[in-house]
Amino acid sequence: MITYEARHVGVSVDRPPNEVYAFVSNPENLPKWATGLGESIKHANGEWVVDSPMGTVKLRFAERNELGVLDHDVTLESGETVHNPIRVVPNGEGSEVTFILFRQPDLSDEKFAEDAGWVQKDLRILKDLLENRQQDLKK
Repeated sequence: MITYEARHVGVSVDRPPNEVYAFVSNPENLPKWATGLGESIKHANGEWVVDSPMGTVKLRFAERNELGVLDHDVTLESGETVHNPIRVVPNGEGSEVTFILFRQPDLSDEKFAEDAGWVQKDLRILKDLLENRQQDLKK
């Protein structure tokens, strides 16, 4: 059995969970906050496709649900699939958004820390968008 080191990266957002979930669950909003993934996303032939720094990747998202589960799988050009668990849970009157980053095989300590830092940066962008720019949100 293989398990990977995991790092939980989170941010508190002063917006209700249903608003956070609605924004994050819309794939078209990804380029607004997920800078590590890419600058654009398109729906083609029934798949979400991103031209990313890792090449052209395909995304598959968890079905809409009322539990705050926003998991998505990223399939790289190599065919390798990376599972990315994300949760939105109530935190008082606001929300907690948590991304679980799994350390991939042969990833150095430095690269794993860099990846976690990138996820934290993206979650801070998400927080800023949701808290300070409500009028710009596409839901």
